[in-house]
Amino acid sequence: EPLTGDGANAAKMQKWQRIVFLVTFVNYAMAHFSRKCYTNVKTNLEHSGVNKLVLSQMDTAFMFTYAIGSFISGRLGDMFPQNVVIGVGLLGSTLCLGLITVFEWSGVIGTNYPLGFFLFVLAQFSHGFFQSTGGPVNTSVMGAWWPKKGRGLIFGLWTCHQYIGDIVAALATAWMIGAGWPWQWALLVPGISNGIWGVVNFFFLPNRPEEVGIETEESKAAKSITADSGAGASAPAKQGTIGFVEALMIPNVLGYAIAFGFFKFVNYAMFFWLPYFLSLHFDPQSANVISSLYSVGMMPGGVIVGFVSDLYDGRRACVIATFMVLLAPLLWVFAMFSNAMNPILLLVLLGLMGILVGGPNNIITSAVAADLADHPSIGGNTRVLGTVTGIINGSGSITAALGLMLIAPLQKAGGWTAVWYFLILCVATGTALMGPKIWKELTQHESTQSAAKPTGYKGVETKA
Repeated sequence: EPLTGDGANAAKMQKWQRIVFLVTFVNYAMAHFSRKCYTNVKTNLEHSGVNKLVLSQMDTAFMFTYAIGSFISGRLGDMFPQNVVIGVGLLGSTLCLGLITVFEWSGVIGTNYPLGFFLFVLAQFSHGFFQSTGGPVNTSVMGAWWPKKGRGLIFGLWTCHQYIGDIVAALATAWMIGAGWPWQWALLVPGISNGIWGVVNFFFLPNRPEEVGIETEESKAAKSITADSGAGASAPAKQGTIGFVEALMIPNVLGYAIAFGFFKFVNYAMFFWLPYFLSLHFDPQSANVISSLYSVGMMPGGVIVGFVSDLYDGRRACVIATFMVLLAPLLWVFAMFSNAMNPILLLVLLGLMGILVGGPNNIITSAVAADLADHPSIGGNTRVLGTVTGIINGSGSITAALGLMLIAPLQKAGGWTAVWYFLILCVATGTALMGPKIWKELTQHESTQSAAKPTGYKGVETKA
């Protein structure tokens, strides 16, 4: 909620907002740091006897538990102190990376293959659950510290965390191996770093402004209510949580969750298949370098969408739809001309594609989720934000994983042209699912609705 009070209260709020931004930013970067470092040493694991079948099953187990874990961890973040849930998640990454290192050192995959297979897959199976705490719970903390108005840019900047983590992982792995360190340190260093930062969360991450004595409109209103009822004004009323069904009843949550699945699939398709597609026209090393421009474009994408949506009074669905409308013809250009495209033009268009895909994907799981959790039907109860973010992120991951299964059959049946057209269909479908929200933003000022009594929708009752 917007801050009220004297200058000292405002200054204290700004100080803690910077701390919360930094801690949660590093939280998510740490998750990607550990995840990317693991992928960077897959070749070394294979040379030590962990074959491709084991590695592929480890990835499958991780993706499965990460998707399911998003629903669970989001709910846990609404029920228990978020800093504790985040800290446990980071410490869990320390445990899992440590186990992978121990299993490789023991040589169990060579002495007892079935047992080794089980242990390596179990490590990543568990890792997916621990990693899933990053998105929903950190977003829940951020949502409690920034009011709806103007937070698009803040969340856009904040979503750069994943790319920073990936970049640091690539540089750190290259440096450690280049310096002659045993490659196992590429697992141990991120594991130890995650554990240390997890402890930082226990002691230095406040979940809400009230925990550090900062007054907001929300806390003042709670005190006023208790004073009027004769119960005293010593402490604000404690917010309850709501369940999955009630969270799905919040207007637009289900629509965004399904739409995000289509958008996330487009992103996953580019992330996993773009280097392969480019390798058909370039040597493998050049293909990897060229495909990286897509990832570079994704970093400013969220910042741009957040900033522009703030300029347009928080109409994020309209801005997202605009980006998708621009993306569809760009995908068509790739479908028709990518085989004969000028290399310089290809570089430019890949960067633009990263912006158009990354912007909506980043902002939906951050600012949009926080906006949905501020809906008048739940009275701006941020104790539901983790559940909402988990629903959106988890649904998106499941839909994207299912969609990836169609890439190879489509490519075999109709070549890469069929794949590009299928991506266009997904963009159109996802945008269409956001239609009601887009129409509502075009016909009324939703940013002022929080001050008005909601109509046409029954408020969701929270559980104490």
